[in-house]
Amino acid sequence: MSLKSLLGFSMLLGASVARDVPSNVKNFYNSIKSKGQCSSPLATGFYSEYNNDNSFSYCGDHLKDSKVIYITGKNGQFANMDIDCDGTQGSAADDGRCGKSDDTQSITSFADTVRGYGKGVRDLDANIHPYVVFGNVGSKKGFKEFDPQKHGIEPLSVMAVVCGDKLIYGVWGDENGDDGEKSVVGEASISLATACFGKSMNGNNGHGENDVLYIAFTGKDAVPGKNGAKWAAKNYNEFESSIQGLGDKLVQRIKA
Repeated sequence: MSLKSLLGFSMLLGASVARDVPSNVKNFYNSIKSKGQCSSPLATGFYSEYNNDNSFSYCGDHLKDSKVIYITGKNGQFANMDIDCDGTQGSAADDGRCGKSDDTQSITSFADTVRGYGKGVRDLDANIHPYVVFGNVGSKKGFKEFDPQKHGIEPLSVMAVVCGDKLIYGVWGDENGDDGEKSVVGEASISLATACFGKSMNGNNGHGENDVLYIAFTGKDAVPGKNGAKWAAKNYNEFESSIQGLGDKLVQRIKA
């Protein structure tokens, strides 16, 4: 490959990492922030960090007009980004940063569906697949639960994440369990976190500011399915690029 072609290819891959936030999504972000708090929470009482208050909600304010659910707190806060390293372990894409995690599990919530696609992939790989941890499932007394599927969010559907001045596409790939002390929100795979905030992210070091907007889209049209994403991708760029077209289509429905 010529140097010119190599540079062009590198720029193409980098484009998915540094995508600008479209004006409608930027307006949406700013309007939620200025409003201060969700008016129609689908579930509330969650923590972004253990030492925060439990004012965070899965918000349904725009469930009807934009067909989205997102996470928000009080005073215009969104959520932070803890790091998830669950799923397939030890692939060629693993650069060792997940090794710092003290709560990694070898399976994600929808591993059976991923395996059922028949692409030779047994589960999501946090180092390859940009996935969001969305929803809370547990049986401990007092543990706050939320099931996105009851509100039209489909497993492995495309999600949009606004982090800083970037828009990243991922999939709904895991849920928050009750293995911790409290019911928390705000978590994504290490590949997604790296696209947002760089390689300082590792299994035990995420992004602490509550300024990340996680947007889930209702409906089966948000699901790339068996052939709508490159599930057997070898790296983050390859997979994220494969869902870009669907992501671009979905964000067009967002109204401020």
